[in-house]
Amino acid sequence: MKNSNLTQIALILTLVAIGAVSCTPSENTNTTTTTAVTATPAPTPDTNAIVAEITKLENDWPRIIRERDAAALRRFQADDIWLLYFNGTRGTKEIDVKDVEAGNLTFEAWEISELQVKPLGNDAAVATLLITVKNGKYKVAENRSQDISGRYRAMDTFARRNGQWQIVASSLVKLTPDAERELAAAASASPKASPGATTSPATKASPAPKASPTRRPPPPPAPASTP
Repeated sequence: MKNSNLTQIALILTLVAIGAVSCTPSENTNTTTTTAVTATPAPTPDTNAIVAEITKLENDWPRIIRERDAAALRRFQADDIWLLYFNGTRGTKEIDVKDVEAGNLTFEAWEISELQVKPLGNDAAVATLLITVKNGKYKVAENRSQDISGRYRAMDTFARRNGQWQIVASSLVKLTPDAERELAAAASASPKASPGATTSPATKASPAPKASPTRRPPPPPAPASTP
């Protein structure tokens, strides 16, 4: 009887030991590890470089028009560009290229003021400006042209595609007589420096950028004038 009790106790201890071993986590057991993923921040736009590049493009348009450089126009205008002319009509890249190649647009002066370039990230920007066209002519037919002299508010939207800045949208609005008067009043009301005031040497202004042929005013519905 005594030996039988000892045998039962030994069996119980063995079963307890086996259960303890089976409940112990194995060193080879796969464990799930959660790793925090840190998002890479987008590079900060180089606003000065973007403004300089857009300004350079705007400056090149008068040369493109005068030299009939249609190849440059094809590079700088996107194929899917949206064009809105001052009389409400819509244009296309093909129309602008044809006009540049044919020399349909001429002017004595195409001056820009109030130019502002606003970068929209690394690959987009918007430029707004005031254009003053002097003795501007747009050829509408043989020996017939439309006078496009005047002042216009323009907006160009740029996108950088494959490393190349392109105009993807452009719109133009001609100033009304009331707007012209308001602009003149604002210019005359600008504060002037006192004669006795001493100012520090002023930095030289960069050359004024010129306007893009994307803002070429098309002939309005009225009959064209004869030069």
